[in-house]
Amino acid sequence: LGIARLHHSLTDFGFGAPTNVDVAGEATGLVPSERWKREKLKQSWYPGETLITGIGQGYLLVTPIQLAVATAAIANRGTVLRPYLLAEARDPTTGRTVIRTPPRQSNRPPISAAPEHWDTIIQALIEVVHGERGTARRAGARAGYRFAGKTGTAQVIGIAQDEEYDEDELPEEYHDHALFISFAPAEAPEIALVVIVENGGSGSRTAAPIARALLDHYFDRRGKA
Repeated sequence: LGIARLHHSLTDFGFGAPTNVDVAGEATGLVPSERWKREKLKQSWYPGETLITGIGQGYLLVTPIQLAVATAAIANRGTVLRPYLLAEARDPTTGRTVIRTPPRQSNRPPISAAPEHWDTIIQALIEVVHGERGTARRAGARAGYRFAGKTGTAQVIGIAQDEEYDEDELPEEYHDHALFISFAPAEAPEIALVVIVENGGSGSRTAAPIARALLDHYFDRRGKA
């Protein structure tokens, strides 16, 4: 693919830019490119950096809210939504709603892709949870609904080429962060969810079960679990 195509696709999903969530001081993250490295670090881009960018390492920086927006965009097959924290505010004396924030699209254009490409991606995410070899299959076991997801791990410290990551030998603050993104129900998505457990290690072991518990709670309240 090359870093130029990766950069273009990642920025389409909102990475590298603020989501404009209603919180001050939102971080933008970073989607690297040849131009960025040349201007910022005065260095050339190397093919190996494209490889590690493709698996979320290297110079790439993303925020949890960006992951949530991107997950929802996949669930919506290309429609990028603008996130918000304040859904509604009511007058404490009258109970009258004085502020209501409706779901709304981002100012980003829809992500263009063929229907079969969205099908492939979504089916792969479903297999992560419900497939026989899915990394989050334990989190999806005996669920009363189907959901899609992806486990992930974010390194806290770099590991040299001649070394191995040994969690038992490292202080806890150097343990990997555990990640899991998901949306549900898989066939008609209502909710997108991102769980990050700092220094939690494996996404499948730590973050995915938390996501399952949150989704169960959501569907229990809606009478769908």
